[in-house]
Amino acid sequence: MSLLPRSAREFGSALYWERFFQQRGPRAFEWYGGYTQLCTALHKYVRPRDKVLVVGCGNSELSEQMYDVGYQDIVNVDISEVVINQMRERNAQKRPKMSYLLMDMLQMDFQDAQFQVVLDKGTLDAILVDEEEATLERVNRMFAEIGRVLQVGGRYLCISLAQAHVVKKAVGYFSQEGWLVRVHQVSGNEDGAAECQFVLPVFVYVMTKFKKIPGSVRQIFEICTEEQDKPVRVESAERLVEAVKERQLYALLRNQLNKHPSMGHVSLDLCDADTGKPRYTLHVVDSPSVKPCRDNHFAIFIIPQGRETEWLFGTEMGQKQLAASAGFRRLIAVALHRDQHYEGMEGIQAELSGKVMELAPPGLPSHQQVPFLSVGGDIGVRTIQHRDTSAMSGEYLIEDVKGDDMHYFRRLIFLSNRNVVQSEARLLPSAPPKGQKKRKKDKRKQASGSSEAPLMSAGQAIDKSYLCCEHHKAMVAGLSLLRNPELLPGARLSVLVIGLGGGSLPLFIHDYFCQSRVEAVEIDPSMLEVATRWFGFSQGDRMKVYVSDGLDYVAELAAAEAPARYDAVMFDVDSKDPTLGMSCPPAAFVEKSFLQKVRTILAPEGVFVLNLVCRDSLLKDSVLAALKEVFPLLYARRIEGEVNEILFCQPHPEGKLSAPELLETARALERTLRRPGQAWDSSYVLSDMLKAVKIV
Repeated sequence: MSLLPRSAREFGSALYWERFFQQRGPRAFEWYGGYTQLCTALHKYVRPRDKVLVVGCGNSELSEQMYDVGYQDIVNVDISEVVINQMRERNAQKRPKMSYLLMDMLQMDFQDAQFQVVLDKGTLDAILVDEEEATLERVNRMFAEIGRVLQVGGRYLCISLAQAHVVKKAVGYFSQEGWLVRVHQVSGNEDGAAECQFVLPVFVYVMTKFKKIPGSVRQIFEICTEEQDKPVRVESAERLVEAVKERQLYALLRNQLNKHPSMGHVSLDLCDADTGKPRYTLHVVDSPSVKPCRDNHFAIFIIPQGRETEWLFGTEMGQKQLAASAGFRRLIAVALHRDQHYEGMEGIQAELSGKVMELAPPGLPSHQQVPFLSVGGDIGVRTIQHRDTSAMSGEYLIEDVKGDDMHYFRRLIFLSNRNVVQSEARLLPSAPPKGQKKRKKDKRKQASGSSEAPLMSAGQAIDKSYLCCEHHKAMVAGLSLLRNPELLPGARLSVLVIGLGGGSLPLFIHDYFCQSRVEAVEIDPSMLEVATRWFGFSQGDRMKVYVSDGLDYVAELAAAEAPARYDAVMFDVDSKDPTLGMSCPPAAFVEKSFLQKVRTILAPEGVFVLNLVCRDSLLKDSVLAALKEVFPLLYARRIEGEVNEILFCQPHPEGKLSAPELLETARALERTLRRPGQAWDSSYVLSDMLKAVKIV
């Protein structure tokens, strides 16, 4: 026999509930759990001496259980005569002070301000089944009656699943009335099993009645989650509704992860309870191919600070490789955010242990210890040296981080795209002041994963012999297409670079091609200041920077009567439009009409080098088609583990080189650059950057 209504609208019908309780009989029906699940929230907001009104009581045992622990001034109302008679009979002897009244809560007989608490367990959810005008009118009448019978300072406690339209209506109505609005998430409790188990969490709307002041509406919104007892204030009703939705989505995700051994790749943020800012990003990675054994079900990997952008830690493919190599069937890779303080590995483990266990795989043996892993056992080092705001690029910061080989690196990060390193340079080891010995490492701090920064200064020297970015190495390697590589370092090359950033690319060309003349064009004047102050960049006779739009600069050069001719033109410029599928360069830089201007200023044997970052395959095809129309000879080099693809374009197809010839030219250039007296990093191999070049 089905007890469910034919339509959700019947939940608001007295006839439906009469039939429901007749068919169900005296067995208690608990919406959203019983007293065991709700007692923590109830004890927080209801005092034993409070006069409590329970609306839509049904045959729930909640009032009875509250009575038994000391809440004895309770009045229950319901529109079903059947259930009121059942409950009177059931409680007449055991609970003589508790009353059950047949009453429509939309039109109650109580005096004004008669109760300190109105308790609603699922009744609002049963009435507010849609957003039609008639339904909303019934809800308004319900809320008005609750407000009438409550004393100032009293509370309306509404236990609900918090469907979006329900929480929106409740929060909107009572905030406009000037009440304090709080949403309290009920903590999960596995000991008391409700008859109806819900995947979504249960919430209690806590609406505290304030005296309404004419002409003034105070709006106070708070949320109290299951992880914290202290409520957090939010700025608006919309943000409160959004916060509830986030908790619901997390519950759904947790349920799926607990039921399914492999959900693919899942990422979520854990935020600081006080500020609401992201504190941890959790990447849940399943490796079903790993054979199960007693100790390899589950592990947590802490990504060292500053290394979350590396391929192994920052991409889905890299994280899968990390999980497989670690040998666990489920690995949670945890990224640590900037502007957050961490108390070493032990502190992070204490903070995360409870939360990550909610994401454990199905079948995890009870009481199994879950290991926390990291690189070298610590949490890395990140020191923010400077932060500022650019009118063109928005907020940015300069940070120093420790790499995997004990070297330190300086990075430029645009906070609008905080997971992308805009520019990077390696720092030279700093020597201690004269007469002072180098400080020994504190082994205890290292063991605990301390994030205390080493002695790094803002003016620490940059290692100009090292190119951090793989795409920059490929762009330099493309110069081997110009002419006899053995003559290149001493040749009077003319190079135009659009996009300065930290200045490492034009600076490298300037230093290693000792007769070259380099022009760099940067649209954002703030970036020239950043490059000069933080990345060791400087101008001179052979290095000039022009603050200008690269489009205008090239157009003016091409329009001249005798256009300048460059041996190499390089584009390494990012797009400020995040809606496009191409983040580098801006779309206008690869339009056919503009590419023709680039060809005009390129020497006949010159090379145009373009850093292309495009995730849209159709857009990428159109870019390649436009390039081929203007530059018949086109080579492409994919950067392994990144979206970047470096394109080498030449105006004349007769200069085409085979793959072996390309490698030999790169090797020749490399041998020439390794000359005595010139700094050169041993890990830098130009020829490697041309091994995977293909002709488009």
